[in-house]
Amino acid sequence: MIDSPRATAITVPGIDGSGPTHWQTLLDSADPAVRRFQPSSWTEPQLDDWLAALDRAVDEAAPQPVLVAHSLGALLVAHYAAHSPGRVAGALLVAIPDPHAPVFPAAAPTFRHPPRRVLPFPSIVVASTDDPYDPSHVAPIYATAWGSRLVDAGAAGHLNAEAGYGPWPLAVALLEELRGHRPA
Repeated sequence: MIDSPRATAITVPGIDGSGPTHWQTLLDSADPAVRRFQPSSWTEPQLDDWLAALDRAVDEAAPQPVLVAHSLGALLVAHYAAHSPGRVAGALLVAIPDPHAPVFPAAAPTFRHPPRRVLPFPSIVVASTDDPYDPSHVAPIYATAWGSRLVDAGAAGHLNAEAGYGPWPLAVALLEELRGHRPA
Protein backbone atom coordinates (compact mmCIF):
# COMPACT_ATOMS: atom_id res chain seq x y z
CA MET A 1 0.00 0.00 0.00
CA ILE A 2 1.30 3.43 -0.94
CA ASP A 3 1.00 6.14 1.68
CA SER A 4 -1.10 9.07 0.58
CA PRO A 5 0.87 12.33 0.38
CA ARG A 6 0.68 14.66 3.33
CA ALA A 7 -1.52 17.68 2.90
CA THR A 8 0.36 20.81 2.06
CA ALA A 9 0.23 23.43 4.76
CA ILE A 10 0.43 27.18 4.31
CA THR A 11 1.69 29.37 7.13
CA VAL A 12 -0.20 32.64 7.45
CA PRO A 13 1.73 34.98 9.75
CA GLY A 14 0.37 38.16 11.21
CA ILE A 15 1.50 41.74 10.75
CA ASP A 16 5.27 42.05 10.21
CA GLY A 17 5.49 38.34 9.30
CA SER A 18 7.06 35.84 11.64
CA GLY A 19 10.71 36.35 12.48
CA PRO A 20 13.49 33.77 12.13
CA THR A 21 12.93 32.16 15.54
CA HIS A 22 9.10 32.15 15.44
CA TRP A 23 7.46 28.71 15.49
CA GLN A 24 5.86 29.34 12.06
CA THR A 25 9.23 30.07 10.45
CA LEU A 26 10.74 26.98 12.04
CA LEU A 27 7.78 24.93 10.81
CA ASP A 28 8.34 26.31 7.29
CA SER A 29 11.96 25.18 7.29
CA ALA A 30 11.39 21.81 9.01
CA ASP A 31 8.62 20.46 6.77
CA PRO A 32 8.97 20.53 2.97
CA ALA A 33 5.17 20.36 2.63
CA VAL A 34 4.79 23.72 4.42
CA ARG A 35 4.82 26.94 2.45
CA ARG A 36 4.30 30.57 3.42
CA PHE A 37 1.87 32.99 1.82
CA GLN A 38 3.40 36.28 0.64
CA PRO A 39 1.36 39.49 0.69
CA SER A 40 2.67 42.68 -0.89
CA SER A 41 3.38 44.20 2.53
CA TRP A 42 3.86 42.62 5.93
CA THR A 43 3.89 46.03 7.66
CA GLU A 44 0.95 47.73 5.93
CA PRO A 45 -1.58 44.92 5.58
CA GLN A 46 -4.55 45.46 3.30
CA LEU A 47 -7.28 42.84 3.47
CA ASP A 48 -7.81 42.65 -0.30
CA ASP A 49 -4.10 42.18 -0.93
CA TRP A 50 -3.76 39.54 1.79
CA LEU A 51 -6.84 37.68 0.46
CA ALA A 52 -5.34 37.67 -3.04
CA ALA A 53 -1.98 36.48 -1.70
CA LEU A 54 -3.67 33.66 0.21
CA ASP A 55 -5.67 32.75 -2.91
CA ARG A 56 -2.40 32.48 -4.89
CA ALA A 57 -0.79 30.35 -2.18
CA VAL A 58 -3.79 28.00 -2.08
CA ASP A 59 -3.75 27.74 -5.90
CA GLU A 60 -0.06 26.77 -5.83
CA ALA A 61 -0.32 24.40 -2.86
CA ALA A 62 -2.31 21.49 -4.30
CA PRO A 63 -5.83 20.50 -3.49
CA GLN A 64 -7.07 21.66 -0.14
CA PRO A 65 -4.08 22.65 1.99
CA VAL A 66 -4.24 23.23 5.74
CA LEU A 67 -3.76 26.83 6.89
CA VAL A 68 -1.55 27.55 9.91
CA ALA A 69 -2.31 31.10 10.99
CA HIS A 70 -1.01 33.35 13.73
CA SER A 71 -2.54 36.57 15.06
CA LEU A 72 -3.73 38.84 12.22
CA GLY A 73 -3.36 35.80 9.95
CA ALA A 74 -6.11 34.07 11.93
CA LEU A 75 -8.49 36.95 11.21
CA LEU A 76 -7.47 36.69 7.55
CA VAL A 77 -8.48 33.02 7.51
CA ALA A 78 -12.00 33.88 8.72
CA HIS A 79 -12.30 36.47 5.95
CA TYR A 80 -10.88 33.98 3.43
CA ALA A 81 -13.36 31.25 4.42
CA ALA A 82 -16.22 33.62 3.59
CA HIS A 83 -14.49 34.72 0.38
CA SER A 84 -13.39 31.28 -0.90
CA PRO A 85 -15.22 28.44 0.89
CA GLY A 86 -14.22 24.86 0.15
CA ARG A 87 -10.65 25.62 -0.87
CA VAL A 88 -8.84 24.43 2.26
CA ALA A 89 -8.94 21.26 4.35
CA GLY A 90 -8.60 22.88 7.77
CA ALA A 91 -7.00 25.64 9.80
CA LEU A 92 -4.93 26.04 12.93
CA LEU A 93 -5.67 29.53 14.30
CA VAL A 94 -3.23 30.71 16.97
CA ALA A 95 -3.31 33.85 19.12
CA ILE A 96 -6.36 35.59 17.66
CA PRO A 97 -6.09 39.30 18.43
CA ASP A 98 -9.00 41.41 19.60
CA PRO A 99 -9.64 43.62 16.55
CA HIS A 100 -11.32 46.26 18.73
CA ALA A 101 -8.65 46.49 21.41
CA PRO A 102 -6.49 49.61 21.62
CA VAL A 103 -3.41 47.45 20.94
CA PHE A 104 -4.76 46.20 17.59
CA PRO A 105 -2.43 47.42 14.83
CA ALA A 106 -3.60 50.77 13.47
CA ALA A 107 -2.15 49.70 10.10
CA ALA A 108 -4.74 46.90 9.79
CA PRO A 109 -8.20 48.50 9.99
CA THR A 110 -9.57 46.42 7.09
CA PHE A 111 -9.23 43.28 9.24
CA ARG A 112 -11.37 44.60 12.12
CA HIS A 113 -14.63 42.84 11.25
CA PRO A 114 -14.00 39.16 10.58
CA PRO A 115 -17.08 37.07 9.82
CA ARG A 116 -18.58 35.31 12.83
CA ARG A 117 -19.98 32.18 11.20
CA VAL A 118 -18.97 28.55 11.24
CA LEU A 119 -15.92 27.93 9.07
CA PRO A 120 -16.49 25.46 6.22
CA PHE A 121 -13.60 23.24 7.34
CA PRO A 122 -12.27 21.74 10.59
CA SER A 123 -10.43 24.29 12.70
CA ILE A 124 -8.59 24.54 15.99
CA VAL A 125 -8.09 27.79 17.90
CA VAL A 126 -5.18 27.98 20.33
CA ALA A 127 -5.55 30.83 22.81
CA SER A 128 -3.54 32.14 25.73
CA THR A 129 -5.13 33.45 28.90
CA ASP A 130 -2.73 36.40 29.02
CA ASP A 131 -2.28 37.33 25.36
CA PRO A 132 -1.53 41.09 25.33
CA TYR A 133 -3.25 41.37 21.92
CA ASP A 134 -6.43 39.78 23.26
CA PRO A 135 -7.07 41.71 26.50
CA SER A 136 -10.83 41.10 26.27
CA HIS A 137 -10.41 37.34 25.69
CA VAL A 138 -12.29 37.27 22.38
CA ALA A 139 -10.45 34.18 21.09
CA PRO A 140 -12.87 31.75 22.78
CA ILE A 141 -15.81 33.76 21.40
CA TYR A 142 -14.40 33.48 17.88
CA ALA A 143 -13.71 29.78 18.42
CA THR A 144 -17.38 29.24 19.26
CA ALA A 145 -18.63 31.39 16.36
CA TRP A 146 -16.32 29.64 13.90
CA GLY A 147 -17.16 26.13 15.15
CA SER A 148 -13.53 25.62 16.13
CA ARG A 149 -12.16 23.40 18.84
CA LEU A 150 -10.56 25.59 21.51
CA VAL A 151 -7.19 24.66 22.99
CA ASP A 152 -6.38 26.67 26.11
CA ALA A 153 -2.62 27.29 26.17
CA GLY A 154 -2.74 28.80 29.65
CA ALA A 155 -0.63 31.86 30.40
CA ALA A 156 1.47 31.80 27.23
CA GLY A 157 1.60 35.40 26.06
CA HIS A 158 1.10 35.98 22.34
CA LEU A 159 2.35 32.47 21.46
CA ASN A 160 5.23 33.91 19.45
CA ALA A 161 9.03 33.91 19.65
CA GLU A 162 9.02 36.72 22.23
CA ALA A 163 6.84 34.52 24.46
CA GLY A 164 9.25 31.60 24.03
CA TYR A 165 7.54 29.81 21.14
CA GLY A 166 10.32 28.81 18.78
CA PRO A 167 10.08 25.08 18.15
CA TRP A 168 6.54 24.23 19.24
CA PRO A 169 5.62 20.54 19.32
CA LEU A 170 1.94 21.26 20.03
CA ALA A 171 1.59 23.23 16.78
CA VAL A 172 3.15 20.33 14.87
CA ALA A 173 0.78 17.84 16.54
CA LEU A 174 -2.28 19.98 15.84
CA LEU A 175 -1.22 20.45 12.22
CA GLU A 176 -0.88 16.67 11.86
CA GLU A 177 -4.35 16.24 13.37
CA LEU A 178 -5.80 18.65 10.81
CA ARG A 179 -3.93 16.91 8.03
CA GLY A 180 -5.72 13.73 9.09
CA HIS A 181 -9.09 15.40 8.35
CA ARG A 182 -8.10 15.92 4.72
CA PRO A 183 -10.59 14.40 2.31
CA ALA A 184 -9.30 11.44 0.26
